Amino acid sequence: MKKLVAFFLLFLFSFQQQEEVLHTIVGKTSYPFWIQVPKNETKDKLPILIFLHGKSLSGTDINRVKRYGVLRAIEKGRKINAIVVAPQLANGSWNPDKVLEILDYVQKNYETDTQRVYVCGMSLGSYGTMHFVGKYPDRVTAAVSICGGGNTADACRLSKVPIWIQHGDKDFIVHMKESQKIYNAIKQCDEKADVTLTIIPGGNHGNVESLFHQDALYDWLFKHKKTN
Repeated sequence: MKKLVAFFLLFLFSFQQQEEVLHTIVGKTSYPFWIQVPKNETKDKLPILIFLHGKSLSGTDINRVKRYGVLRAIEKGRKINAIVVAPQLANGSWNPDKVLEILDYVQKNYETDTQRVYVCGMSLGSYGTMHFVGKYPDRVTAAVSICGGGNTADACRLSKVPIWIQHGDKDFIVHMKESQKIYNAIKQCDEKADVTLTIIPGGNHGNVESLFHQDALYDWLFKHKKTN
């Protein structure tokens, strides 16, 4: 009987390892993070999708990170054929060096496609996304920035990466002029930069979270691949 139970548990564990399992990694990098490694039915290496949350999800309870965004979409049934990484910020602002630390860890410990690294963020996470891409444009394939902004000093480095900036016109927490400002700065640096600004009619600081539940965001990100 004990052997039968042990066999069943081993079978269950093996099945879970093959399927998509969302779990946390704590103590290996400066930020703790959630990671999902999907079942890979091909021999192709998997891309990485990093999600940076907003200020309201900061703290020491990592379960808060699942309240909205990419992890919320996954829990509602969305299948994402990528290694999804979602760190938690304790306080303050996102540090691009600490985000890079997580990217390095994942690329070292998992089979990943280094030509396909995507970053997306909302609110404070949008600023974090732009700061990370602005400091390490060579490590990012494409990025999505939602209801945030960026540092105009990073504009020329940001111009090297395809970026889709989205903002609601009824956002009274972070005004859409923040997204317009960084968009204009990127275009001023390089008018041919692959950057798009989408203003969402009726979008406020909260309801634009619905973008994470739509195909458009993921289809746009995953169509990009570095060529060098």
